Amino acid sequence: MYEVKVYVMYKESILDPQGEAVKSAIHRLGYDEIQEVRMGKYFEMKVTKKEKSFIEKRIEEICDRLLANVTMESYQYEIMEAR
Repeated sequence: MYEVKVYVMYKESILDPQGEAVKSAIHRLGYDEIQEVRMGKYFEMKVTKKEKSFIEKRIEEICDRLLANVTMESYQYEIMEAR
C-alpha cells in the first residue's frame, strides 16, 4: 500500500485573502517579522499497491479533476510506501 500526500496552493499570481487575513492577525500579535502567509489544502490518501506510474497518473487525474482548480491553483504530491 502507498500513502500519498497532496498539497494544493494558490499560484503566486493569485491573491490569497485567507493568507492575508492570517498574516494580519499574526502581525497584531506582534510577530512583525512574518512577511507572507499562503493558505492551501492538504490531502492524505491510502492507495492500493500498483505500479508507481499507474498511481502517479491516477493522482494527476484526481488533482486535475477534483482537488485543485488548475486555473488558480497548483499542486504537488508525494508517494511513499505506507508503514
